[in-house]
Order: sequence, then structure tokens, then C-alpha cells
Amino acid sequence: MTPHGSINERLAGVPLFAALDRKHLQQLASLVTEVDVAAGRELIHEGEVGHEFFIVVDGEAEVRIGDRVVARRGPGEYFGEIALLSNRPRTATVTALTAMRLQVISRREFQTMLYENPAIATELLAIAADRVADSEAVH
Repeated sequence: MTPHGSINERLAGVPLFAALDRKHLQQLASLVTEVDVAAGRELIHEGEVGHEFFIVVDGEAEVRIGDRVVARRGPGEYFGEIALLSNRPRTATVTALTAMRLQVISRREFQTMLYENPAIATELLAIAADRVADSEAVH
């Protein structure tokens, strides 16, 4: 996946959305808002309830758990997908290291789409269940 590919390509690269058909990816893409943020901006904060999912178009972010840097996210990568499905606290803090362009989906709009399109909800539930089963098989 190239960082400058279409939003549908970026969404299809997210494991949670990878099995969605083209029509459903297009519906999901219609929820995307593109935003620019300055270096140093905290995008999500560990322990707070999440309300957005982010795909990095340009720039780089740092992912921290506590005081430890655990990852960096750059073009084509994403974070915050758990917030779309669950009203749970964030598991990490993510801060922009550089100026960034992000594509954002809000939980409220995502949940409304699922309510209005039960077929998408059913597909995502199956994908999430497969991911849980795969992670349990590893442990």
C-alpha cells in the first residue's frame, strides 16, 4: 500500500476493514475527514476513552505506553481502531513528531453507519472474532 494511494486502499490495509467489499469500503471512506496537525500535538492519550481512528497520510507519530516509546507510525499506518468498536480507554499515548496529515473517522459517525448498515456490522463482527481467535491461538 502506498501512502498516497486512495482512501479505499488505505482502509483495505487496516486488518479490521480488509475483508470489506468495495461497496462497504466506499461507505466507510465517506466518513473520513482529513486534518493537518502540528508537530508536538498529542493525538490520543493513554487511559482516556477514544473517539477517533486515524490513518497517517504524511508525517510521523510516536506511540508511548507509560514513559516508554513502543512504536512509531508513518504514512500508510494507522492507530485507534479499537475506539471505533469499543468505549474503552486508550492503551497508549500518540504524539505527532512532525507536522502530519491524518485521515480520521469518528466513533459516532462509524456507529451510525453500522446501525444503518447491519451488513457491515456483521462483516466487522466476523473479522473481529477471527482476530480474537487468532490472537488466542498464539497465546
